[in-house]
Amino acid sequence: MLHDLRLLQALPAAVLVTQEGAIRFANAASMNLLEVTQMESLIGRLSGDFVHPMDQVRSTNRIQQVAVPAQAGQPNKSSEFRIRTERGNLRMVLISSVAIEWEGAPAVLMCGMDMTHQSEIEAQLRESEQNFRRLFDNLQDVYYRTNAQGVVQHVGPGVRRVLGYEPHEIEGRTAESYYPQSTDRDAFKVAIMDKGEVSDFPGQMVRRDGTVIDISISSHALYDHAGQFAGVEGIYRDVTQRKNLERELHRLATTDMLTGIANRRAFLECAESVYEHSRNNGEPLTLLMLDLDHFKAVNDRFGHLEGDRALVAFALAVKSQLRASDVVGRLGGEEFGVLLPLTALAEGMEVAMRILHSVQALQLADDTGATYRITTSLGVGAFRQCDRSLRDMMDRADQALYLAKHQGRNQIASLDAPDDESPRPTAT
Repeated sequence: MLHDLRLLQALPAAVLVTQEGAIRFANAASMNLLEVTQMESLIGRLSGDFVHPMDQVRSTNRIQQVAVPAQAGQPNKSSEFRIRTERGNLRMVLISSVAIEWEGAPAVLMCGMDMTHQSEIEAQLRESEQNFRRLFDNLQDVYYRTNAQGVVQHVGPGVRRVLGYEPHEIEGRTAESYYPQSTDRDAFKVAIMDKGEVSDFPGQMVRRDGTVIDISISSHALYDHAGQFAGVEGIYRDVTQRKNLERELHRLATTDMLTGIANRRAFLECAESVYEHSRNNGEPLTLLMLDLDHFKAVNDRFGHLEGDRALVAFALAVKSQLRASDVVGRLGGEEFGVLLPLTALAEGMEVAMRILHSVQALQLADDTGATYRITTSLGVGAFRQCDRSLRDMMDRADQALYLAKHQGRNQIASLDAPDDESPRPTAT
């Protein structure tokens, strides 16, 4: 062994011996090539630390390939790689590697020759590196690469702008550490494993200051020489401004601008979805149709501005009696709808009664101090298995609302029957 070491030390070519990527031996020529002054500072470091980011994946694959038992003793074909020395200088090196045994354990011996001495090649290499570095440093997107376990191996300087961290603070940590919800990262993993790549994949990350931002990810899976998943490489960008605009446009398209609740289109779309879910799962569902009584009289007496205030107060009174899972919408003018998922008719009637009393308790006043009260009429419709569509249930609730108004307003009516009774009109 001692004789072999002396022979390796005497070689004019750079020689490194690595085990699991860590340097175990380096001869004098390799120290000169890497511009390392102390052997102790080199032993134990990862050989990949000196490989240019653009050649990292290719270098790792070649080392893994030479370590395959079937390839034992057969060196890789020489190939050129870019390396960055300890002093930050860039060099082009012709490298060949072969699997060996070192101190009783598998290892890889790498032999390299400096090809940068040719001035023309050196100038081209320097220009190429400058162009790459300028592009890489000013990239608004964040370049990243992880291993198969999701640990960040490399991240670009754009992470300073996007997440507020220095690259070295992120490298070595799992990408999941920066997701506010693990479900986002899980969804990304499923997509990348299923398709091998994703484009404009949505997600969120947490900045250093705690701010949650929206990101768009475009990445592809990395595979080793055996075709096994080895990690992910790609870019992500901050799209918070775009997402906020999309959310605002969606809010404007689905919200009644006066009352702040769902508009007719949004309410009916939600009702269709909930109705289909109830039908498919045999779950109860109740629908309330509400009308503000004598609303025209409010407008005529106090003006349309006060009429708008009355509608806002009415909507708040209705919402105050609902659960987070319930949906309320303005269907037009003074007509409103309330959707009560997982709610049978009897429970729906109780909710309607609470709303009736909540509206009755309102004390409103116009700008002059003149006071007035408002009331509401409610029609209650319950889901039936014999219904052909949501329209059947809505028609019954609408007919019940007409019944409540016809019988004097400020009351509740239903054409459905509780439990197993035959359908019959009821009024409260």
